Amino acid sequence: MSDPERAMLLSVHPRFATAILAGTKTVEVRRQRVAAPPGTPVLLYATAPTMAIVGMARIASVQVASPREVWSASRTSAGISRREYDEYMSGATQASGLSLEEPITFDAPVSLAALRASGTFHPPQSYRYLTGEDLRKVAEVAPVTGAALQGALNDLTPA
Repeated sequence: MSDPERAMLLSVHPRFATAILAGTKTVEVRRQRVAAPPGTPVLLYATAPTMAIVGMARIASVQVASPREVWSASRTSAGISRREYDEYMSGATQASGLSLEEPITFDAPVSLAALRASGTFHPPQSYRYLTGEDLRKVAEVAPVTGAALQGALNDLTPA
């Protein structure tokens, strides 16, 4: 699963999107295995009430392990309490800790309404992968975010 023409669209609660973009939350945890190489661009979709792509970051590394091991490695940078983590991971046998770097806040968030107006767009429950073509469509909908997205597109386009 190392498609060089791929980015990730990650759904996060608005408070976590804000913390990631501020650099105070550098690890995002997920209940399932995430297979994405370092350098993968990650678009941050803030869920309700924001409902918009608000910025982006890059994957520095991914740790896949037991929930206990992921918590041990990421507790100071995951931006959640142990109680929240345990509730979220309840019943999970595996977890992923996505270390994020180079956060960029978009000057103008790309709203769900704008994304849907340009075609069928469904924000993921957790995350999904985007191709270079998917990113180009987002860039067309939101030209204000163009510089940041163009950088991600350039990274995904073979030289």
